[in-house]
Amino acid sequence: MSRSSELSCPTAVVHLEYDVADPPPRPEGKNSTRFICLSDTHSHTFPVPAGDVLLHSGDLTGTGTLEGFETTMEWLYSLPHKHKIIIAGNHDLSLHDEWYKQNFFRWSRGGHDKQAKLSRIMDLLEGRKAKKAGIVYLEDESYAFECNGRTWSVYGSPWTPYFYNWAFNYCRSGREEPGCSYKATDIVSKYPKTDILLTHGPPQGVLDRTLTQMNVGCELLAERLQDLRPKIHLFGHIHEAHGAQIHAWKGDEERGGVSDGPIPGAYPDDGSCPTAERTIFVNGANWPMGGGTRDDTGRRVGMGEGRFCPVIIDLFHESGEL
Repeated sequence: MSRSSELSCPTAVVHLEYDVADPPPRPEGKNSTRFICLSDTHSHTFPVPAGDVLLHSGDLTGTGTLEGFETTMEWLYSLPHKHKIIIAGNHDLSLHDEWYKQNFFRWSRGGHDKQAKLSRIMDLLEGRKAKKAGIVYLEDESYAFECNGRTWSVYGSPWTPYFYNWAFNYCRSGREEPGCSYKATDIVSKYPKTDILLTHGPPQGVLDRTLTQMNVGCELLAERLQDLRPKIHLFGHIHEAHGAQIHAWKGDEERGGVSDGPIPGAYPDDGSCPTAERTIFVNGANWPMGGGTRDDTGRRVGMGEGRFCPVIIDLFHESGEL
C-alpha cells in the first residue's frame, strides 16, 4: 500500500490508513500508549497491528451464534495485545439475554432454530482462556487497568438507538418503538466520566452518516459527552462512516455558548489551543461499506483492509495530557 493518512494534535497521533504488515512506528521521544481500535468484525478475522491495548466496540459476530463467537474469540485470544477490552453490539443477539429469549426465533435461518447456550458463550468471553489472553468483556460497566505506568479507566456499553428491534436497542428520547421497552435516558444517563468510552453506536453528528446521507447517531449521547469528555470514544455500527475526528472542548467559562461543531461544547480541533481537553472520536467499523471499498487497482478491499484497517491511536501521557 502506498497511501497513508493520519490525524494529530498536541497529545496524540491517529493513524487511519497504512500498511498493516508494516504499521507506523511509535512517536519518538514520547511516553505514549498505543491503542488499536476495532469494531463490527462480524466473525471475520484479519491481521491486526501490535499495540498496548486492543479495543473492540461490538458486533463481534454476525448473529450471535456459538460458532460465531468461537471464531471471533479464538482470533482475539491469538492477538498479542496485553489488554483487550471488548463490548457487544446489536448483532450479538444472544448476549442480550432477556431480549433474546423472546426474539431468537426471528433468526431461525441464521442458526438460531434453538437458543444459543449463553453459559458456553460467556465462558468464551470471560472464562479461563479469555482471562489468560487479557480479554475483558464489558456490558454497562467500568474497568480500570494499568499500562505503561498509567492507570486507565474505561466504560463499555453495547446499546444503540432503535434499529428494527435488534439486540441492545433503546428508544430515542421522546419516541416509542414496537417491541422496545428501553429508553435512551435510562441507558445514556448512567455513563460515567472515564478515559475511554466504548459504545456500539455513534453520537449524533459524528461519523454517523449513512449511505442515504442521514445522521443516525444518538442525540442524547452527543449532549452527554460535554460532561463526560473521554480521551477516546470508540464506536462502530455505521460501517460506511469509518474514520476518526479530534474535537477540542471549550473551557468552562465558554460553556453555554454556540458550539462550533456537532457536539455541544466542542469544536473540530485545529491545534490552536494546545492546553484544551480533547476527545478522539473513532468509528472503528472494519466491514467495508460505502466509499473506499476498492483499492487503487479496482480490487474490492477485504475486511480490515485499506480505509477500513484498524485505527491506531498513540496517546501521549507525559506533560500536557489529553
